[in-house]
Amino acid sequence: MVALSILDLVRVNEGSGPKAALDNARAAAAHAERLGYTRFWVAEHHNMPGIASAATSIALAHIAAGTATIRIGAGGIMLPNHAPMVIAEQFGTLAQLHPGRIDLGLGRAPGTDQMTMRALRRSLTNSDNFPQDVLELQAYFAPAELNQRLQAVPAAGTEVPLWILGSSTYGAQLAAELGLPYAFASHFAPDALMPALEIYRSRFKPSEQLAAPHAMIGVNIIAAETDAEARRLATTQQMSFANIFRGARGLSQPPIDDIEAYWSPAEKAQAAHMLAHSIYGSPSTVRAGIADLVARTGADELMIVSDVFDHAARMRSFDIIAESL
Repeated sequence: MVALSILDLVRVNEGSGPKAALDNARAAAAHAERLGYTRFWVAEHHNMPGIASAATSIALAHIAAGTATIRIGAGGIMLPNHAPMVIAEQFGTLAQLHPGRIDLGLGRAPGTDQMTMRALRRSLTNSDNFPQDVLELQAYFAPAELNQRLQAVPAAGTEVPLWILGSSTYGAQLAAELGLPYAFASHFAPDALMPALEIYRSRFKPSEQLAAPHAMIGVNIIAAETDAEARRLATTQQMSFANIFRGARGLSQPPIDDIEAYWSPAEKAQAAHMLAHSIYGSPSTVRAGIADLVARTGADELMIVSDVFDHAARMRSFDIIAESL
């Protein structure tokens, strides 16, 4: 049976603030743990008032402290924004505090605009060093060798598992070459999903971390008691995409009855393309949608984004998704 995991966007809602978003993420992880989800990830986003996980390792520490068994991780850290040693120190510390529970997903894109990149003191050319940076990071997590002069304390020996994240075939090739698990961002970039999975599986080389390929795919799933209610809840996510197209980085908005009155035909078409693999519906609709997606992709794991404004409704969405399997 396919494993289920959660990617939490740590959304800041209208009428609320970052503290509530972080506390809701912690509560959501505890809820997911009770339901048997495999892992709970958050992602690095900068200069976005509607997302509270920019300091990703600190957000993860807060979430991990509120849970006991579920795996907690980054999905992902945008490695071009950081020195690998600093990330090793941060996630090595998390692994010391929560042994056997920390994942580290790595992305090659900067995940932000050029102005923000300059504020982060990084450069577009850093993405060219991504494979070398991954190997450097991996070495910091390995057991320290005798007389090793440079260590990322306290990362040495924690062997935090690395994942390669991607939305193109580049990440698939790298994950296959290094023998690492691969997560494809089909929840917003569906185009290269099938070619990327084929490349990853056909070229995979076993490693110390992973003996056989393990492919995770991101999918938007919003579940409710009826199809109509799920589609209404999904308007929060649809408005968010429309706002991105408009260059507006606002807070998460409550659902509306008529999304057609909110977006233009061009915005609708663009959002529909990016959200092509989304599943919105009742328990039976969600069950059928998951079965079809897994049959088409052979995914080993689904990383679910359930972008719902109301916290209780989002927890109910997670309930229905878990029950569907």
